[in-house]
Amino acid sequence: MNKSIKSKCKKIKLVLTDVDGVLTDGGRYYSEKGEIVKRFHVRDGMGINILLRNGIKTAIVTKENSKIVKKWAKEMNVSKTYSGIKIKEKELEKICKYYKILPAEVAFIGDDVNDVKLMKKVGLSVTPSDGILQAKKIANYICKNSGGNGALREMIDLILKEKFSNKTNWY
Repeated sequence: MNKSIKSKCKKIKLVLTDVDGVLTDGGRYYSEKGEIVKRFHVRDGMGINILLRNGIKTAIVTKENSKIVKKWAKEMNVSKTYSGIKIKEKELEKICKYYKILPAEVAFIGDDVNDVKLMKKVGLSVTPSDGILQAKKIANYICKNSGGNGALREMIDLILKEKFSNKTNWY
């Protein structure tokens, strides 16, 4: 891994994540009553809790307004969920003010066109292996894992390894 990514990881104080295509495989399951299920990877949730134990919070930024996401986020100890956000990059200033941090101290993992502008504004930008080409072109790091298959955890492990290089027990 290059020195630039290592340096960026060491500065991270907050991890932001998209949902569909990052925390999930992007599949949407509907019944006549609307959205009924989403599949999340257990290691992503564990990663969020490991970050928290090491003083790094996680927040979700999504254009969706999903009760399923809010329930999962609460159970996984996600610090804050920003739902119904159509222009994600406009939230960054508010998020930084809320957490009293700088954009350079934020990592964001996104996978699609509505994530690209936010990816350009944060300290560390990441996309799953199946993120769109525009995201891959600007990402500081492209995961080996695809969305819904531990991509967030891969990013978390990368940050933890660099930020706490002398620590062997993150949990």
